[in-house]
Amino acid sequence: MTQTNYRTPLITLTSLFFMWGFLTCMNDILIPYLKGVFELKYWQAMLVQFAFFGAYFLGSVVYFILSIRIGDPINRIGYKNGMIIGLFISALGCVLFYPAAQFTSYGFFLSALFVLGLGFTLLQIAANPYVAILGDEASASSRLNLAQAFNSLGTTIAPILGGYLVFEFFFQGAEGADAVKIPYVIFAGVFVLVGVLVSRVKLPSFTNEEQIERNAGALRHPNLYLGIIAIFTYVGGEVAIGSFLINFIGLESIAGLEESVAKNYLAYYWGGAMIGRFCGSVSLSSLEPTKKYLAMVGLSLGSYALVYAISGVPFQETLPYLGLMVVNFVAFLVGKALPGRTLGIFSMVCISFLVASMLTTGYTAMWLIISIGLFNSIMWPNIFTLAIAGLGKYTSQGSSLLVMAVLGGALVPVVQGFVADSYGVQVSFIVPMVCYVYILYYGFVGSKKKLA
Repeated sequence: MTQTNYRTPLITLTSLFFMWGFLTCMNDILIPYLKGVFELKYWQAMLVQFAFFGAYFLGSVVYFILSIRIGDPINRIGYKNGMIIGLFISALGCVLFYPAAQFTSYGFFLSALFVLGLGFTLLQIAANPYVAILGDEASASSRLNLAQAFNSLGTTIAPILGGYLVFEFFFQGAEGADAVKIPYVIFAGVFVLVGVLVSRVKLPSFTNEEQIERNAGALRHPNLYLGIIAIFTYVGGEVAIGSFLINFIGLESIAGLEESVAKNYLAYYWGGAMIGRFCGSVSLSSLEPTKKYLAMVGLSLGSYALVYAISGVPFQETLPYLGLMVVNFVAFLVGKALPGRTLGIFSMVCISFLVASMLTTGYTAMWLIISIGLFNSIMWPNIFTLAIAGLGKYTSQGSSLLVMAVLGGALVPVVQGFVADSYGVQVSFIVPMVCYVYILYYGFVGSKKKLA
Protein backbone atom coordinates (compact mmCIF):
# COMPACT_ATOMS: atom_id res chain seq x y z
CA MET A 1 0.00 0.00 0.00
CA THR A 2 1.41 3.38 -0.94
CA GLN A 3 1.84 6.24 1.47
CA THR A 4 -0.72 8.41 -0.38
CA ASN A 5 -3.44 5.92 0.59
CA TYR A 6 -2.94 6.81 4.27
CA ARG A 7 -4.13 10.43 4.04
CA THR A 8 -7.84 9.81 4.64
CA PRO A 9 -7.28 7.35 7.52
CA LEU A 10 -4.90 9.78 9.22
CA ILE A 11 -7.38 12.67 8.87
CA THR A 12 -10.15 10.49 10.32
CA LEU A 13 -7.96 9.38 13.21
CA THR A 14 -6.81 12.89 14.08
CA SER A 15 -10.47 13.86 14.60
CA LEU A 16 -10.76 11.07 17.18
CA PHE A 17 -7.58 12.16 18.93
CA PHE A 18 -8.90 15.74 19.03
CA MET A 19 -12.21 14.71 20.56
CA TRP A 20 -10.92 12.55 23.37
CA GLY A 21 -8.31 15.19 24.14
CA PHE A 22 -11.03 17.81 24.49
CA LEU A 23 -13.23 15.68 26.76
CA THR A 24 -10.29 14.49 28.87
CA CYS A 25 -9.23 18.07 29.58
CA MET A 26 -12.81 18.98 30.47
CA ASN A 27 -12.12 17.07 33.70
CA ASP A 28 -9.84 19.93 34.74
CA ILE A 29 -12.87 22.22 34.47
CA LEU A 30 -15.16 19.78 36.26
CA ILE A 31 -12.84 19.40 39.26
CA PRO A 32 -13.02 23.01 40.56
CA TYR A 33 -16.67 23.29 39.43
CA LEU A 34 -17.87 20.15 41.23
CA LYS A 35 -15.60 20.93 44.19
CA GLY A 36 -17.62 24.11 44.66
CA VAL A 37 -21.03 22.58 43.97
CA PHE A 38 -20.59 19.69 46.41
CA GLU A 39 -18.19 21.45 48.84
CA LEU A 40 -15.51 18.77 48.46
CA LYS A 41 -12.01 18.40 49.85
CA TYR A 42 -9.13 18.20 47.35
CA TRP A 43 -8.86 14.41 47.51
CA GLN A 44 -12.62 14.06 47.03
CA ALA A 45 -12.57 16.36 44.00
CA MET A 46 -9.78 14.24 42.53
CA LEU A 47 -12.19 11.29 42.44
CA VAL A 48 -13.24 12.81 39.09
CA GLN A 49 -9.91 11.63 37.68
CA PHE A 50 -10.08 8.41 39.71
CA ALA A 51 -13.42 7.43 38.13
CA PHE A 52 -12.41 8.47 34.62
CA PHE A 53 -8.96 6.90 34.50
CA GLY A 54 -10.01 4.00 36.70
CA ALA A 55 -12.27 3.01 33.81
CA TYR A 56 -9.20 2.83 31.59
CA PHE A 57 -7.66 0.36 34.01
CA LEU A 58 -10.69 -1.89 34.45
CA GLY A 59 -11.58 -1.76 30.75
CA SER A 60 -8.04 -2.70 29.79
CA VAL A 61 -7.95 -5.53 32.36
CA VAL A 62 -11.09 -7.00 30.78
CA TYR A 63 -9.55 -6.59 27.32
CA PHE A 64 -6.34 -8.29 28.42
CA ILE A 65 -8.22 -11.23 29.98
CA LEU A 66 -10.22 -11.65 26.77
CA SER A 67 -7.02 -11.57 24.70
CA ILE A 68 -5.65 -14.46 26.77
CA ARG A 69 -8.84 -16.55 26.73
CA ILE A 70 -10.22 -16.01 23.21
CA GLY A 71 -7.43 -14.20 21.37
CA ASP A 72 -6.94 -10.49 20.78
CA PRO A 73 -10.42 -8.87 20.34
CA ILE A 74 -9.15 -6.11 18.02
CA ASN A 75 -7.59 -8.73 15.74
CA ARG A 76 -11.01 -10.38 15.59
CA ILE A 77 -13.36 -7.40 15.12
CA GLY A 78 -10.91 -5.04 13.42
CA TYR A 79 -9.53 -1.62 14.38
CA LYS A 80 -12.40 0.23 12.70
CA ASN A 81 -15.16 -1.59 14.58
CA GLY A 82 -13.23 -1.14 17.82
CA MET A 83 -13.15 2.62 17.31
CA ILE A 84 -16.86 2.80 16.39
CA ILE A 85 -17.91 0.88 19.52
CA GLY A 86 -15.66 3.15 21.60
CA LEU A 87 -17.33 6.26 20.17
CA PHE A 88 -20.86 5.09 21.00
CA ILE A 89 -19.90 4.11 24.56
CA SER A 90 -18.35 7.58 24.95
CA ALA A 91 -21.59 9.17 23.74
CA LEU A 92 -23.53 7.22 26.37
CA GLY A 93 -21.18 8.48 29.10
CA CYS A 94 -21.81 12.09 28.03
CA VAL A 95 -25.60 11.57 28.02
CA LEU A 96 -25.46 10.36 31.63
CA PHE A 97 -24.26 13.81 32.73
CA TYR A 98 -27.82 15.09 32.25
CA PRO A 99 -29.49 12.88 34.90
CA ALA A 100 -26.42 13.30 37.15
CA ALA A 101 -26.99 17.07 37.12
CA GLN A 102 -30.76 16.61 37.42
CA PHE A 103 -30.39 14.61 40.63
CA THR A 104 -27.40 16.70 41.83
CA SER A 105 -25.54 13.51 42.65
CA TYR A 106 -21.73 13.45 42.82
CA GLY A 107 -21.79 9.63 42.69
CA PHE A 108 -23.85 9.78 39.49
CA PHE A 109 -21.31 12.16 37.95
CA LEU A 110 -18.52 9.74 38.82
CA SER A 111 -20.49 6.91 37.20
CA ALA A 112 -20.97 8.96 34.02
CA LEU A 113 -17.24 9.69 33.94
CA PHE A 114 -16.53 5.98 34.38
CA VAL A 115 -18.66 5.08 31.33
CA LEU A 116 -17.00 7.87 29.32
CA GLY A 117 -13.61 6.49 30.33
CA LEU A 118 -14.61 2.99 29.15
CA GLY A 119 -15.39 4.39 25.71
CA PHE A 120 -12.06 6.17 25.55
CA THR A 121 -10.31 2.96 26.64
CA LEU A 122 -11.45 1.14 23.52
CA LEU A 123 -10.59 4.15 21.37
CA GLN A 124 -7.07 4.25 22.80
CA ILE A 125 -6.50 0.51 22.40
CA ALA A 126 -7.58 0.61 18.76
CA ALA A 127 -6.39 4.00 17.54
CA ASN A 128 -2.87 4.28 18.98
CA PRO A 129 -1.43 1.08 17.48
CA TYR A 130 -3.39 1.71 14.28
CA VAL A 131 -1.53 4.99 13.78
CA ALA A 132 1.75 3.29 14.67
CA ILE A 133 1.36 0.52 12.05
CA LEU A 134 0.02 2.88 9.36
CA GLY A 135 3.44 3.01 7.70
CA ASP A 136 7.06 2.19 8.45
CA GLU A 137 7.99 1.28 12.04
CA ALA A 138 10.91 3.75 11.90
CA SER A 139 8.50 6.69 11.51
CA ALA A 140 5.87 5.39 13.96
CA SER A 141 6.84 7.87 16.70
CA SER A 142 6.62 10.72 14.20
CA ARG A 143 3.09 9.75 13.11
CA LEU A 144 1.87 9.22 16.66
CA ASN A 145 3.34 12.58 17.68
CA LEU A 146 1.37 14.19 14.85
CA ALA A 147 -1.89 12.48 15.87
CA GLN A 148 -1.28 13.34 19.53
CA ALA A 149 -0.69 16.97 18.51
CA PHE A 150 -4.33 17.14 17.47
CA ASN A 151 -5.23 15.46 20.76
CA SER A 152 -3.42 18.36 22.41
CA LEU A 153 -5.29 20.84 20.23
CA GLY A 154 -8.43 19.49 21.89
CA THR A 155 -6.92 19.83 25.36
CA THR A 156 -5.87 23.39 24.51
CA ILE A 157 -9.32 24.52 23.41
CA ALA A 158 -11.20 22.69 26.20
CA PRO A 159 -10.17 24.97 29.11
CA ILE A 160 -11.26 28.07 27.16
CA LEU A 161 -14.42 26.85 25.44
CA GLY A 162 -15.42 24.33 28.11
CA GLY A 163 -14.58 26.75 30.91
CA TYR A 164 -16.66 29.47 29.25
CA LEU A 165 -19.65 27.13 28.85
CA VAL A 166 -19.51 25.82 32.42
CA PHE A 167 -18.31 28.85 34.42
CA GLU A 168 -20.02 31.59 32.41
CA PHE A 169 -22.53 30.82 29.62
CA PHE A 170 -24.59 28.05 31.27
CA PHE A 171 -23.60 29.06 34.81
CA GLN A 172 -25.91 32.09 34.78
CA GLY A 173 -29.06 31.19 36.67
CA ALA A 174 -28.03 27.53 36.96
CA GLU A 175 -28.93 25.64 40.10
CA GLY A 176 -26.84 22.85 41.58
CA ALA A 177 -24.82 21.24 38.81
CA ASP A 178 -27.10 22.28 35.92
CA ALA A 179 -24.34 24.18 34.07
CA VAL A 180 -22.90 20.93 32.69
CA LYS A 181 -26.16 19.47 31.35
CA ILE A 182 -26.32 20.97 27.87
CA PRO A 183 -22.55 20.95 27.08
CA TYR A 184 -22.28 17.20 27.63
CA VAL A 185 -25.45 16.44 25.66
CA ILE A 186 -23.85 18.35 22.77
CA PHE A 187 -20.64 16.34 23.18
CA ALA A 188 -22.70 13.13 23.03
CA GLY A 189 -24.22 14.21 19.72
CA VAL A 190 -20.78 14.93 18.28
CA PHE A 191 -19.54 11.45 19.27
CA VAL A 192 -22.52 9.84 17.54
CA LEU A 193 -21.91 11.86 14.36
CA VAL A 194 -18.23 10.95 14.27
CA GLY A 195 -19.12 7.29 14.86
CA VAL A 196 -21.38 7.37 11.81
CA LEU A 197 -18.62 9.11 9.82
CA VAL A 198 -16.01 6.52 10.78
CA SER A 199 -18.40 3.70 9.83
CA ARG A 200 -18.62 5.13 6.30
CA VAL A 201 -14.94 5.92 5.77
CA LYS A 202 -12.82 3.25 4.12
CA LEU A 203 -9.91 2.44 6.42
CA PRO A 204 -7.03 0.09 5.53
CA SER A 205 -7.38 -3.31 7.19
CA PHE A 206 -4.32 -4.62 9.01
CA THR A 207 -4.25 -8.24 10.13
CA ASN A 208 -1.51 -10.44 11.48
CA GLU A 209 -0.84 -13.48 9.29
CA GLU A 210 0.63 -15.23 12.33
CA GLN A 211 -1.75 -17.42 14.36
CA ILE A 212 -3.54 -15.57 17.16
CA GLU A 213 -2.37 -17.20 20.39
CA ARG A 214 -4.17 -17.27 23.74
CA ASN A 215 -1.35 -16.20 26.04
CA ALA A 216 0.34 -13.14 27.53
CA GLY A 217 3.25 -13.22 25.10
CA ALA A 218 3.52 -9.41 25.07
CA LEU A 219 4.93 -9.53 28.59
CA ARG A 220 8.06 -11.33 27.36
CA HIS A 221 9.28 -7.94 26.11
CA PRO A 222 11.00 -5.79 28.79
CA ASN A 223 10.51 -2.64 26.73
CA LEU A 224 6.76 -3.29 27.08
CA TYR A 225 6.43 -4.12 30.78
CA LEU A 226 8.80 -1.31 31.77
CA GLY A 227 6.87 0.92 29.38
CA ILE A 228 3.64 0.08 31.23
CA ILE A 229 5.11 1.68 34.35
CA ALA A 230 6.33 4.63 32.26
CA ILE A 231 2.81 5.24 30.91
CA PHE A 232 1.45 5.00 34.47
CA THR A 233 3.87 7.62 35.76
CA TYR A 234 3.57 9.89 32.70
CA VAL A 235 -0.24 10.01 32.68
CA GLY A 236 -0.31 10.30 36.46
CA GLY A 237 2.13 13.20 36.50
CA GLU A 238 0.54 15.08 33.59
CA VAL A 239 -3.04 14.69 34.84
CA ALA A 240 -2.11 15.58 38.42
CA ILE A 241 -0.44 18.81 37.34
CA GLY A 242 -3.35 19.76 35.07
CA SER A 243 -5.86 18.94 37.81
CA PHE A 244 -4.19 21.27 40.31
CA LEU A 245 -3.25 24.13 37.99
CA ILE A 246 -6.37 26.25 38.46
CA ASN A 247 -6.13 25.91 42.25
CA PHE A 248 -2.36 26.54 42.13
CA ILE A 249 -2.73 29.69 40.05
CA GLY A 250 -5.44 30.87 42.45
CA LEU A 251 -3.07 30.80 45.45
CA GLU A 252 -2.30 34.30 46.75
CA SER A 253 1.41 33.44 46.82
CA ILE A 254 1.32 32.53 43.11
CA ALA A 255 -1.11 34.70 41.08
CA GLY A 256 -4.32 34.93 43.15
CA LEU A 257 -6.55 34.62 40.08
CA GLU A 258 -10.23 33.65 40.04
CA GLU A 259 -11.19 30.33 38.41
CA SER A 260 -12.79 32.06 35.42
CA VAL A 261 -9.45 33.79 34.69
CA ALA A 262 -7.07 31.01 35.74
CA LYS A 263 -8.63 28.64 33.19
CA ASN A 264 -7.14 30.80 30.41
CA TYR A 265 -3.63 29.99 31.62
CA LEU A 266 -4.47 26.30 31.64
CA ALA A 267 -4.61 26.53 27.84
CA TYR A 268 -0.84 27.14 27.81
CA TYR A 269 -0.20 23.95 29.78
CA TRP A 270 -2.16 21.76 27.38
CA GLY A 271 -1.20 23.96 24.43
CA GLY A 272 2.43 23.26 25.27
CA ALA A 273 1.80 19.58 24.58
CA MET A 274 0.41 20.55 21.16
CA ILE A 275 3.44 22.73 20.40
CA GLY A 276 5.86 20.00 21.44
CA ARG A 277 4.04 17.24 19.55
CA PHE A 278 4.00 19.13 16.28
CA CYS A 279 7.72 19.74 16.77
CA GLY A 280 8.26 16.13 17.78
CA SER A 281 6.54 14.89 14.65
CA VAL A 282 8.94 16.91 12.52
CA SER A 283 11.98 16.22 14.72
CA LEU A 284 11.52 12.44 14.39
CA SER A 285 10.88 12.63 10.63
CA SER A 286 13.37 12.06 7.82
CA LEU A 287 13.41 15.69 6.65
CA GLU A 288 16.72 17.31 5.73
CA PRO A 289 18.12 19.11 8.87
CA THR A 290 17.71 22.71 7.67
CA LYS A 291 14.13 22.16 6.53
CA LYS A 292 13.41 20.23 9.72
CA TYR A 293 14.57 23.04 12.01
CA LEU A 294 12.74 25.72 10.03
CA ALA A 295 9.56 23.64 10.13
CA MET A 296 9.92 23.14 13.89
CA VAL A 297 10.33 26.88 14.49
CA GLY A 298 7.39 27.69 12.22
CA LEU A 299 5.10 25.13 13.86
CA SER A 300 6.12 26.29 17.35
CA LEU A 301 5.33 29.93 16.62
CA GLY A 302 2.14 29.08 14.75
CA SER A 303 0.90 26.87 17.60
CA TYR A 304 1.82 29.53 20.16
CA ALA A 305 -0.13 32.11 18.14
CA LEU A 306 -3.19 29.84 18.24
CA VAL A 307 -2.96 29.39 22.01
CA TYR A 308 -2.41 33.13 22.49
CA ALA A 309 -5.41 33.96 20.29
CA ILE A 310 -7.84 31.75 22.20
CA SER A 311 -6.50 32.34 25.71
CA GLY A 312 -6.97 36.10 26.01
CA VAL A 313 -3.84 36.35 28.20
CA PRO A 314 -1.94 39.66 27.56
CA PHE A 315 1.14 39.17 25.35
CA GLN A 316 3.53 40.71 27.88
CA GLU A 317 2.57 38.11 30.46
CA THR A 318 3.44 35.25 28.08
CA LEU A 319 7.05 36.36 27.47
CA PRO A 320 8.44 33.88 30.06
CA TYR A 321 6.58 31.13 28.21
CA LEU A 322 8.20 32.14 24.92
CA GLY A 323 11.60 31.94 26.59
CA LEU A 324 10.83 28.42 27.83
CA MET A 325 9.76 27.45 24.31
CA VAL A 326 13.36 28.15 23.29
CA VAL A 327 14.50 25.72 25.99
CA ASN A 328 12.10 23.17 24.51
CA PHE A 329 13.60 23.65 21.02
CA VAL A 330 17.14 23.20 22.37
CA ALA A 331 16.06 20.02 24.16
CA PHE A 332 14.82 18.65 20.83
CA LEU A 333 18.21 19.39 19.25
CA VAL A 334 20.04 17.64 22.08
CA GLY A 335 17.68 14.67 21.71
CA LYS A 336 18.98 14.16 18.14
CA ALA A 337 15.68 12.66 16.90
CA LEU A 338 16.17 9.57 19.09
CA PRO A 339 12.88 8.73 20.89
CA GLY A 340 14.48 7.27 24.05
CA ARG A 341 17.13 9.96 24.39
CA THR A 342 14.60 12.75 23.82
CA LEU A 343 12.26 11.19 26.40
CA GLY A 344 15.03 11.13 29.01
CA ILE A 345 16.10 14.72 28.36
CA PHE A 346 12.53 16.04 28.52
CA SER A 347 11.90 14.27 31.83
CA MET A 348 15.07 15.87 33.25
CA VAL A 349 13.68 19.30 32.37
CA CYS A 350 10.31 18.47 33.99
CA ILE A 351 12.04 17.45 37.21
CA SER A 352 14.07 20.66 37.33
CA PHE A 353 10.99 22.84 36.63
CA LEU A 354 8.98 21.13 39.37
CA VAL A 355 11.76 21.57 41.92
CA ALA A 356 12.14 25.24 40.97
CA SER A 357 8.37 25.86 41.13
CA MET A 358 8.22 24.47 44.66
CA LEU A 359 11.04 26.77 45.77
CA THR A 360 9.75 30.00 44.18
CA THR A 361 6.53 32.05 44.21
CA GLY A 362 4.56 34.42 41.97
CA TYR A 363 4.49 34.26 38.18
CA THR A 364 7.89 32.53 38.05
CA ALA A 365 6.49 29.45 39.79
CA MET A 366 3.31 29.65 37.71
CA TRP A 367 5.04 29.69 34.31
CA LEU A 368 7.49 26.95 35.29
CA ILE A 369 4.58 24.64 36.11
CA ILE A 370 2.62 25.64 33.00
CA SER A 371 5.66 25.12 30.74
CA ILE A 372 5.97 21.49 31.79
CA GLY A 373 3.28 20.92 29.17
CA LEU A 374 5.88 21.65 26.49
CA PHE A 375 8.00 18.75 27.76
CA ASN A 376 5.12 16.36 28.42
CA SER A 377 4.43 16.63 24.71
CA ILE A 378 6.40 13.72 23.26
CA MET A 379 6.11 11.42 26.26
CA TRP A 380 2.96 9.46 25.40
CA PRO A 381 3.81 8.83 21.71
CA ASN A 382 7.48 8.09 22.42
CA ILE A 383 6.78 5.74 25.34
CA PHE A 384 3.98 4.03 23.42
CA THR A 385 5.97 3.36 20.25
CA LEU A 386 9.11 2.32 22.17
CA ALA A 387 6.99 -0.06 24.26
CA ILE A 388 5.21 -1.83 21.37
CA ALA A 389 8.29 -2.01 19.11
CA GLY A 390 8.95 -5.61 18.11
CA LEU A 391 5.71 -7.04 19.56
CA GLY A 392 4.35 -8.29 16.21
CA LYS A 393 1.18 -10.36 16.76
CA TYR A 394 1.08 -9.16 20.36
CA THR A 395 0.84 -5.47 19.41
CA SER A 396 -2.85 -5.00 20.33
CA GLN A 397 -2.40 -7.01 23.52
CA GLY A 398 0.55 -4.78 24.43
CA SER A 399 -1.54 -1.75 23.57
CA SER A 400 -4.26 -2.86 26.00
CA LEU A 401 -1.66 -3.25 28.75
CA LEU A 402 -0.30 0.22 28.06
CA VAL A 403 -3.79 1.73 28.13
CA MET A 404 -4.37 -0.15 31.39
CA ALA A 405 -1.48 1.87 32.82
CA VAL A 406 -3.52 5.06 32.30
CA LEU A 407 -4.63 4.10 35.81
CA GLY A 408 -1.87 6.51 36.82
CA GLY A 409 -4.25 9.33 35.94
CA ALA A 410 -6.71 7.91 38.49
CA LEU A 411 -4.32 7.33 41.38
CA VAL A 412 -1.59 9.96 41.23
CA PRO A 413 -3.95 13.00 41.44
CA VAL A 414 -5.65 11.46 44.50
CA VAL A 415 -2.26 10.92 46.16
CA GLN A 416 -1.35 14.52 45.35
CA GLY A 417 -4.72 15.56 46.78
CA PHE A 418 -3.90 13.95 50.13
CA VAL A 419 -0.49 15.68 50.15
CA ALA A 420 -2.12 19.01 49.23
CA ASP A 421 -4.66 18.68 52.06
CA SER A 422 -1.83 17.95 54.52
CA TYR A 423 1.05 20.17 53.34
CA GLY A 424 -0.38 22.61 50.80
CA VAL A 425 -0.84 22.66 47.03
CA GLN A 426 2.67 23.92 46.22
CA VAL A 427 4.46 21.21 48.18
CA SER A 428 2.19 18.55 46.67
CA PHE A 429 3.97 18.85 43.30
CA ILE A 430 6.64 16.55 44.73
CA VAL A 431 4.27 13.71 43.76
CA PRO A 432 4.46 14.23 39.95
CA MET A 433 8.18 14.94 40.32
CA VAL A 434 8.70 11.34 41.47
CA CYS A 435 6.81 10.20 38.35
CA TYR A 436 9.24 11.97 36.04
CA VAL A 437 12.21 10.35 37.78
CA TYR A 438 11.03 6.95 36.54
CA ILE A 439 10.40 8.28 33.01
CA LEU A 440 14.01 9.50 33.05
CA TYR A 441 15.12 5.91 33.71
CA TYR A 442 12.85 4.46 31.00
CA GLY A 443 14.03 6.91 28.36
CA PHE A 444 17.73 6.21 28.85
CA VAL A 445 17.68 2.56 29.98
CA GLY A 446 14.36 0.71 30.16
CA SER A 447 13.18 1.35 26.60
CA LYS A 448 15.88 -0.80 24.97
CA LYS A 449 14.22 -3.47 22.80
CA LYS A 450 15.03 -7.07 23.82
CA LEU A 451 13.35 -10.32 24.83
CA ALA A 452 13.20 -11.48 28.44
